[in-house]
Amino acid sequence: MEKPHFRAALLHPRYWLTWMLFGLWYLLAQLPYRWQISLGRALGRLMLRFAKSRRDIAERNLALCFPELSAIKREQLLRRNFSSNGIALMETGMAWFRSSRWLRRRFTIEGLEYLQEANDRGQGVVMMAMHFTTLEIGAAFMSMSHPVDGMYRPHKNPVYDYMQRKGRERHGEDSEVYQRRDVRGMLRALQKGRAVWYAPDQDYGIKQGVFAPLFGIPTATVTGTSRFARVGRAKVIPYTVTRLEEKGFYHLKVFPAIEEIPSGDELKDAVLVNQFVEARMRENPAQYMWVHRRFKTRPEGEEPFYRKEKKRRKKRKK
Repeated sequence: MEKPHFRAALLHPRYWLTWMLFGLWYLLAQLPYRWQISLGRALGRLMLRFAKSRRDIAERNLALCFPELSAIKREQLLRRNFSSNGIALMETGMAWFRSSRWLRRRFTIEGLEYLQEANDRGQGVVMMAMHFTTLEIGAAFMSMSHPVDGMYRPHKNPVYDYMQRKGRERHGEDSEVYQRRDVRGMLRALQKGRAVWYAPDQDYGIKQGVFAPLFGIPTATVTGTSRFARVGRAKVIPYTVTRLEEKGFYHLKVFPAIEEIPSGDELKDAVLVNQFVEARMRENPAQYMWVHRRFKTRPEGEEPFYRKEKKRRKKRKK
C-alpha cells in the first residue's frame, strides 16, 4: 500500500472534534511515563465501572479459562486486567507520538537471533503476535528491532485512519503494510523472505478456521498461520511484549520458531498455535485482552457463552 498522505478533506469541520481529541492524546503522551501509567490505571477503573458489556465479557472469559480460581481471585484479576486495558490507551499514544529515541530506552529484547537467522537464509517469517494489551506499543518495539510488514484494516473515520497509519508506520521505514484481505500480497512478501505480522488469537468464525481446544474449550481458530507458513515457505516465530510497570520498561521476547508448523494438517497446526497462546496467557493473564469474545463461535448445538449473543439469537428466532 502507498504511504498515508494528508488530504485537505481531512480538515472538514465534521472532523474537528477528532483532531481535538488527537491533540489531547498527543499532549498526554508527552507526560512523564509514570504519570501516564497512573492515568491509564484511572481510565481502567472508569472502564470497569461504566463499560458493563466489556466487563461481562471479561468476567465470562476468566470464569471459563480459570475455573480453579476463587471468585475473589478472579475479581482481583479482572481489576488488574482493566487497569492494563486503560494503560494500553496511553501506550498507544506513546507508540504513535513519542520519538523512537524515547521508545528505545523503554524496552529490552531477547531472542532477536531467531529472526536474524531466518533473514540470513532468505526465509520468510510469520511473526506471530497475540492480543495482549501491549499489542500497539509492542508492534512499535518490534518494528524498531527488525523490519516487519504489517496487516491493516481501514478505520471508518478518515482522520483516525490517517493518524493510525502514520503512527504505526513511522517506526519501520523498511516495512510494508497490507490490507487484511490482501492474502496474495502477504504470501508474496513471505516468499520474498520478509517477516509479516499476524495475530491468530481472535474469533473470526468457523468459515476460515477449525475448532481447536483453548483452555479445554473447542475454540474457532483461524488456519491462516498454517496456510501462510505452507504457501509462503515461512517459519512461524512468535513474540510477546510484557509490561514491567514497577521497573518502568517492557521486555520483548522473540521465541524460537514453532518447527512443527506447517505439518500438513491444519487442525494439528491450530492445536499447536492454541497451545502456545494458552501458555503465554497463563504466564501473564492480567495483560491479555479478555474483553474480546474469544469463544463467540460455538460448535453446532452448543449454547452461546455471552449474553448479547443469546439476545440476538432469540430475536432471530422471532
